Amino acid sequence: MNPYIVMLKEGVLPMSEAFMDAGIVILVVFAVLVIMCLLISLSGKILQNVGKETSAPAASQAASTPAPAEEDPGEEFSSGTLKLKGCDEKTAAMIMAIVSDNTGIPLSELVFKSITLVEEK
Repeated sequence: MNPYIVMLKEGVLPMSEAFMDAGIVILVVFAVLVIMCLLISLSGKILQNVGKETSAPAASQAASTPAPAEEDPGEEFSSGTLKLKGCDEKTAAMIMAIVSDNTGIPLSELVFKSITLVEEK
């Protein structure tokens, strides 16, 4: 008999053993993935706790100083006073909205000190 054919027949696994080996490999791969997922989750929780511990002294300092009263969401937002010279409130509101739109800056971040009507000559 040809020695190559004999080696080939001895080296081939039966189908049942091949499927069992493949199943074991798949189980090992998924077990490693689950272990990695648990380790990543655990390390994330540890890092969150470390971050809380380092910010704890700052929080204790903030707790010792009196905190300003919380704003009521129903209250109007105001960042100072606005002097209107020669124009009504509706026109001033329109001007503020146009400036906010053209500059791309939100209206809550803009501070207007005065709005004056300029007469054309």
